Amino acid sequence: MQRLSVRFEGRVQGVGFRATVADVARSFEVTGRVSNVSDGTVDLQAEGEAAELVSFQQAIRQRLDRQIVGCHERWSEVAHAQWSDFRVGSDLLQ
Repeated sequence: MQRLSVRFEGRVQGVGFRATVADVARSFEVTGRVSNVSDGTVDLQAEGEAAELVSFQQAIRQRLDRQIVGCHERWSEVAHAQWSDFRVGSDLLQ
């Protein structure tokens, strides 16, 4: 199992970005959270099989490309799933 961590920059807060990401997640076998960050970015933490995460990330880009100016991603391996579902998470302080 893999974890994909992405920090999205651009017009990503106050425009339904997190709700759209959560909606996209329903079409994939992924779990995790998407949260606003106090610096104006959005943080995505998603877990699942690598191929599923790649497809999920591509679907996010297709739906929200106009709002995204940049994104920084990090991949890691996880032994045990941290979440049992995917949802909008609490806002994060930097």
